[in-house]
Amino acid sequence: MTDTMQVFDRKLVRQRRERAAPGFAGADFLIRESAARLADRLLDVTRSFPLALDLGCHTGAMGEELKTSPKIERLFQADLSPRMARAAAIANGRPAICADEEFLPLAPQSLDLVLSNLSLHWVNDLPGALAQIRMALKPDGLLLATLFGTETLKELRSVLIDAEAEIAGGVAPRVSPFTDVRDAGNLLTRAGFALPVVDAETVTVTYSDMFKLMADLRAMGETNTVIERRHAPTRSDVFLRAAALYAERFADERGRITATFQIITMTAWAPHASQQKPLRPGSATARLADALQAKEISLPEAVPQQPKKP
Repeated sequence: MTDTMQVFDRKLVRQRRERAAPGFAGADFLIRESAARLADRLLDVTRSFPLALDLGCHTGAMGEELKTSPKIERLFQADLSPRMARAAAIANGRPAICADEEFLPLAPQSLDLVLSNLSLHWVNDLPGALAQIRMALKPDGLLLATLFGTETLKELRSVLIDAEAEIAGGVAPRVSPFTDVRDAGNLLTRAGFALPVVDAETVTVTYSDMFKLMADLRAMGETNTVIERRHAPTRSDVFLRAAALYAERFADERGRITATFQIITMTAWAPHASQQKPLRPGSATARLADALQAKEISLPEAVPQQPKKP
């Protein structure tokens, strides 16, 4: 892992996932929705993958989606949580191991495909983790991954900040920082991937109140693990005020609050000589003006010339 600032307590991330594993089926709707979308994207790829890894598999939703997929011959699963890895193996009958995305136990050029579904947003050194994935892929191997983006839980973040500032006179990190969709492509390039493509979708979920949302986040293992979080118990009046602000600002016509989850999808390939490459500047064999059926205007005609200085 490269020398980078430690944002998340990875030991706590693992503990939260361990705690969530037994009851995860009651709150895994986002994981399953995202897994289904990743499986659909994989169908659009016009090739198959002999050996694939589901990295950050949770309890096996991705493996279940791919049970009948013609694209993958063998799928291995890995998760930071031993309980989740064990549950994944039981759920879909595919082998699973406990592994940390920050220190991957993978041989170079050993995999044809790496899938990762809503797990990489807990990694401290995301460029380093992506670089490890790229090295584990064979040339022309594929990475297909989702992670939460910066718009995720923006409503919860704003009301907790305002309530704590109003009542306690100061604020602490309450919602994890997420990757900006505009930066994701640069991260892939920095990690050595070729042909990166990044897009984002928004999923809006409604709840009866803020406390139901927070209960779901706990059940998903997605509660705050930022190292700089406030370690002392939060006063109950802060949460009550935040819940009131949430209902005031972000309720729909039925009186249910809305919660935004932005899902970023990253697609990229390990470099290979057969891949498309950009043309050299000046090597074009056709004129843009001809393609657009437009008149080409020379520079002196298009740009007024400045008078020469005496």
